[in-house]
Amino acid sequence: MCGSKSSRITPRTGGACNKTNRPGDSSKNGGDDDKKKGRGSGAGETDRLQVKDLTAQLLDFAGAELENNLLPFWTTRMTDKVNGGFIGAVTQEGDPLPGAPKGLILNSRLLWTFSAVYNHDRRFDYRCLAQRAWDYITTRFADTVYGGYFWTVDEAGNPLEKKKQTYAQAFVVYAFSEFYRACGSQEVLDAAICQYRLIEEKCADSVHGGYLEAFSQSWEEIADSRLSEKDLNESKTMNTHLHVLEAYTSLLGVWDDPGLRERLKMLTGIFAGKIVGDGILHQKLFFNEKWEPRSPLISYGHDIEASWLLCEAARTVGGRELAERTAELSLRLARGAAEGVNRLGGLTHESDGKGSTDGEMEWWAQAEAVVGFVNAWRLSGDGHYLELASGVKEFIEKFVIDREGGEWFYRLNAEGRPLAGFDKAGFWKCPYHNVRMCLEITRLV
Repeated sequence: MCGSKSSRITPRTGGACNKTNRPGDSSKNGGDDDKKKGRGSGAGETDRLQVKDLTAQLLDFAGAELENNLLPFWTTRMTDKVNGGFIGAVTQEGDPLPGAPKGLILNSRLLWTFSAVYNHDRRFDYRCLAQRAWDYITTRFADTVYGGYFWTVDEAGNPLEKKKQTYAQAFVVYAFSEFYRACGSQEVLDAAICQYRLIEEKCADSVHGGYLEAFSQSWEEIADSRLSEKDLNESKTMNTHLHVLEAYTSLLGVWDDPGLRERLKMLTGIFAGKIVGDGILHQKLFFNEKWEPRSPLISYGHDIEASWLLCEAARTVGGRELAERTAELSLRLARGAAEGVNRLGGLTHESDGKGSTDGEMEWWAQAEAVVGFVNAWRLSGDGHYLELASGVKEFIEKFVIDREGGEWFYRLNAEGRPLAGFDKAGFWKCPYHNVRMCLEITRLV
């Protein structure tokens, strides 16, 4: 049966950057040892009873939100029964948008989501929807001439924008790796490995390091390499590197390859040395080919997202030295991101680097803030981070969840009111951030 309800599974417990224990582990690095140290009651006023209460609230929130809101929306309202695959966009009012193109980002994130919830709890069996997403990506988005995957197809599944954005190519690796965990098909793993090798061949900068931003269909340079209209037209970005790192972390988890391990380790070094820097609390967002920064903008959402994804990368690569370096970097980024938490408890979208911001907030940053601050609490033992995570959770419950139409509002103003004109589902509005938040809460808490 495609999709059945489930109760929440037993949370995983244990450390953060260097190890994440599974249920039943008796390692001295987690579990009872944490309790003896009073982990979670650290520098803040949060005592042990408060920790127990806040973590229970987070777990209840994650379980209920996943089962009662997010999965019902994405599993029942997105299937395109006319053209195949999934609908390209749904308005904020909940209506399918006729003629909307279908993006590789949305489709790869749908594949990841349906696979990840099954891998999280086998009673959430959405493998048929994952298979539907796999089939559509590999038959409609795949470029059989030059390799890789198209940026968009039209409503009927015909190629539309054929450019190759490194960010999107990485999400294919991320989705395929998770789908392989769910289905165990060698074909899927081979496709993920092939895509990784293509990224290394076509997108990697062999001179200055890292990955270039975008290419034409035939992998030539293009004049406009921007990921979206709001981005700067630069050769390299933090955002693309973050999601290459994320994808390589997932692939290394199912394919233990020495070359891939070294590339992932290299990426952690790029974040430490070029994207952040010694003692800095925020990431730089845009760079030229030589890694010279091109913008003072601060993205609080990306800072907190990177803080925990870097820990996942270090844990997957292995090694105490890398884990310790990454933990220090992670906590710096979490400390910087905390500057963006506003009076409502939500995480402000971004600032100009000089302290000025419009105060607006996007759905995805709230989800990443809950995960990132919980991770910072696990790393540091400082209860202040757990309080921040709980505060963002409360903000989500009060302002971000659409109680009438389902799912979450895309963007809110500084007073917490939803802004008009944004999709409920679409090219960028996907289940990956908030569904993943629910899964990660059960793992970290």
